[in-house]
Amino acid sequence: MGSSLHNMLDSFKIPEVCELEVTFDHTRLENLEDKLSALWNEKNLPIHKGDRIAITAGSRGIADYQKIMRKTVSLVKQAGGIPFIVPAMGSHGGATAEGQVALLAHLGITEDAVGAPIVSSMEVEEIGRTDLGFPVYIDKNALAADGIILLNRVKTHTSIREEYQSGLMKMMAIGLAKHKGAVATHDLGVPHLGKNMVRVAKFALEKLNIVGGVSVIENGYEELADIYVTRKEEILSTEPEILKRAIAMVPTIPVPEIDVLIVYEQGKDVSGTGMDPAVIGRPINRGPHEGPLVETLGLLRLTEYSDGNASGCGMADFITRKFKDAIDENATIVNSLTGMHPEIARIPAAMENDEMVFKACMKAAGGYAQENPKLVIIKSTKALEKIYVSKAAFESIKEKSNVKKVSDFHAVEFDSEGNVSSLWVK
Repeated sequence: MGSSLHNMLDSFKIPEVCELEVTFDHTRLENLEDKLSALWNEKNLPIHKGDRIAITAGSRGIADYQKIMRKTVSLVKQAGGIPFIVPAMGSHGGATAEGQVALLAHLGITEDAVGAPIVSSMEVEEIGRTDLGFPVYIDKNALAADGIILLNRVKTHTSIREEYQSGLMKMMAIGLAKHKGAVATHDLGVPHLGKNMVRVAKFALEKLNIVGGVSVIENGYEELADIYVTRKEEILSTEPEILKRAIAMVPTIPVPEIDVLIVYEQGKDVSGTGMDPAVIGRPINRGPHEGPLVETLGLLRLTEYSDGNASGCGMADFITRKFKDAIDENATIVNSLTGMHPEIARIPAAMENDEMVFKACMKAAGGYAQENPKLVIIKSTKALEKIYVSKAAFESIKEKSNVKKVSDFHAVEFDSEGNVSSLWVK
């Protein structure tokens, strides 16, 4: 960076911060294998001896994912079926069969770990067309199976606000549709994405040989809160109720108005858009504003799991040079275009280190904010139980019943290269 930029920013003093412990819904499911077995037996899913059963595997880091998948595989085998895993993640993993297998391996889903082979292909077959004339595509291996088990986490979606968001319905419309189908479902544009996803999913549900579904929800600490097993005919009616329970557990930043928000890391293992727009107050679906009012946002790292896919970084105002160097622009553009959000693939101004990102955000926040900035630092949009806030930010929290101040105010420490040297960094 040139000296003129340093001259502009060197005088800015980063305010001291204290550590806050934020409490969320801590509902935790123990003995998940026992509950999954009991629900499975109760539902009596139609699996017959010798049936080849495809089990969907998405790209998100679900709590106890490996354990849930391994038990589901075991239950299929107990019923006489022959299970195999089908990556159901649209264009993720670089939109390649090998990339999707590697992505699952990152999540602990391998043949050795779960007891069933991973059968990955980007080839799809058209199973028909919706009432609007749009094609519906499904992974060829899942389509050739004798039955399909939809396995996914139910949660809010970054761009969809229908009664069905992320869950089994989305798994059919976008995940099992692979890159070609995901593009087709998104092609009507963001304002119509939710309704089109539901339209495609309902068509697929009617046409496919769905055996049933395994849905999971997480608490505010990304722990397994509950698990559900549904028969095919129950999916439409039960998923909206499961979603309502999941929404009630979603963690949020307790500071209503933020001058400077620093996000330590974004990634595909955090959110489909790297950062959850509803958490950082940067809506991308042209819908009503959700989350805090954030003036400036700085982003420091891209998770290793993302493999260079930095889709979502365009929601930030500044990034570090380290973040920029980690970007695979092709993977980022493919993912952002598939989701019809090219704007979130834009690469923000890159600063030489973490400290310069802090100061650039303070400068951009304006004069009033610079005097006593409401600074908030979070690890990621899915890790909000431990955050750091400045005095002004702490004082602005109106309801403090779920927050606990666990440290005195102290300086944000940087190492000799200007990078954060404490907080979450070990």
